[in-house]
Amino acid sequence: MGTTTLGRFDTEAQRRGAEGLRIALCACLLCASASLCRAAGAAAAPTPDDGFLKGGDVSLLAKIEALGGVYRDNARAADALAIFKARGCNCMRLRIFHSPNGRGPVVNDLAYTRKLARRIKAAGLKLLLDFHYSDTWADPGHQTKPAAWQHLPFDQLKGRVFEYTRDVIAALNKDGALPDVVQIGNEIRPGMLWPDGRVGGKFDTDAQWSQLAGLVGAGLRGVKAAAGPKRVRTMIHIDSGGSRGATRWFFDNLLARKVDFDMIGLSYYPWWHGSMDALRGNLAATSQRYKKDIVVVETAFPWAAKRFGRGKFVDKQGRLAAAHPQTPAGQRAFLAELIRTVRRTPGGRGKGVLWWAPEWLAVEGMPHHRQKLALFDERGRALPAMSAFAEAPR
Repeated sequence: MGTTTLGRFDTEAQRRGAEGLRIALCACLLCASASLCRAAGAAAAPTPDDGFLKGGDVSLLAKIEALGGVYRDNARAADALAIFKARGCNCMRLRIFHSPNGRGPVVNDLAYTRKLARRIKAAGLKLLLDFHYSDTWADPGHQTKPAAWQHLPFDQLKGRVFEYTRDVIAALNKDGALPDVVQIGNEIRPGMLWPDGRVGGKFDTDAQWSQLAGLVGAGLRGVKAAAGPKRVRTMIHIDSGGSRGATRWFFDNLLARKVDFDMIGLSYYPWWHGSMDALRGNLAATSQRYKKDIVVVETAFPWAAKRFGRGKFVDKQGRLAAAHPQTPAGQRAFLAELIRTVRRTPGGRGKGVLWWAPEWLAVEGMPHHRQKLALFDERGRALPAMSAFAEAPR
């Protein structure tokens, strides 16, 4: 501000007082601007990359865009990966199905995955690849073998897991999109490739655990065969982020069979897995027992009121019992607390948080039930929770 704004000053004291007022006004304006940017989920200066994985599973990004979905940064259309990166993300996850039917969200075959993987790497982001070993979703309730493998004897099935894993990783390596981390199976606490690799309940036998270990081992060997001397970390992922007992039961059994992998992946959804304290306790116990790096590789929380179905931590009206409200600010607080919780894992072994389906928009041709759990609102605008990724470690 010059003399035309503040007028002439009769004394040096008046001049200094006016200059102090100008500085104070500018500081207030800067603070207000920063607050507005945070409230809108605007880009913040990312913290230096310390190896902590931050981002999400964006497996449907290309499909949503093809159906007309548009992502916005402060109301302007923008590339979704650029929006994530500007807010401190450094890693994206992609699932891969064997032979998906292409209907709705079941689209993640090798050709689709190669294109999106190249795009992620070109954006300067790390890639985590998630093998489902199925033609569709694999999770604790479904671990269905690909149709092409349904009737194979066990030794042939194990060979096919090795070959398929090797060939997928080799194709991505050829494209210059070698994953940084590879999951062998998705949420495999009850095993995978049922019934051959099923464990738990009546399948909780030494023979079944040995078969699961053989299938997982085949996948791990496939990664190493394709990657060669290049460093690719391997991960085993289960769903039980809030349960020390389930986590210990699974990894004690798997590691007793000499399965050699690098990282543990956990899912943590509060409507299935409980409080942040439950997760915190499991992270501490798992870190201390296995001395392996841990990533919360799937999580989500609603930014608007949402009813949930069955779940131990959901009441009869479908309301979620959680420490944060189902609002944009509540979603942001949840993610910020989760990142802090994982970072504080004993031994420094908490190594990342990835949001599941942050890119999900309610476009025609896609189910709409996940949209309130995304990191973009119904108009494709980045939500305030995004800014939690860029917060400095605390």
